[in-house]
Amino acid sequence: MFKQLKNIDTAFQHIKRFSLVLIAANVVICCLWSFVTYKAVTEAQQRVHILYNGKVFEAFASTRKANLPVELRDHIKDFHHYFFDQSPDDKEIKKKISKALYLADNSAKKQYDNLVESGYYNNLISANISQEVEIDSIKLDINTAPYQFTCYATEKLIRASNTVVRKLVTQGVIRDLGDKTDDNPHGFLIQQWQILENSDATNAQQP
Repeated sequence: MFKQLKNIDTAFQHIKRFSLVLIAANVVICCLWSFVTYKAVTEAQQRVHILYNGKVFEAFASTRKANLPVELRDHIKDFHHYFFDQSPDDKEIKKKISKALYLADNSAKKQYDNLVESGYYNNLISANISQEVEIDSIKLDINTAPYQFTCYATEKLIRASNTVVRKLVTQGVIRDLGDKTDDNPHGFLIQQWQILENSDATNAQQP
């Protein structure tokens, strides 16, 4: 009688241990399956298929942080081209400056107002001078936001008789606005912008 009860108790303990092991195994399998499924879905969402000339190409999405230095430099380049690439036409000057001011705060507006008050743009128009800027390099610190930058560029003042080449150095900080618009496609804003140097480098005669 007691031996039979002991056998029943032993069998129950075996069944209990087996059940616990089975439950634990099911939990582990479910967790692994959930992880694999999540990873597969995430990778699938990052894939983009592009149809070009009747052919399908696969592209991969990336986080904005991975492209941050490229986007920041492009925003800085766009701003400087809008601000400094000018033709001797009052409407075109105002049009480009308007585009530049969407990319920067009031510090850029103050620089523009100073140039207006000094008669700089009137001199461009009256002397029929075209102004071009070429970005040489951009020193950028992306470790801390807002991001500090220094822009080194070459500015050309092109007349009919000669071309004046100037060294241009500016600096500022750039803040992430979080929202992109048609007028500000990168969603950044240049702040505390100032011109450190804008001095003549060479004076080349036109052929």
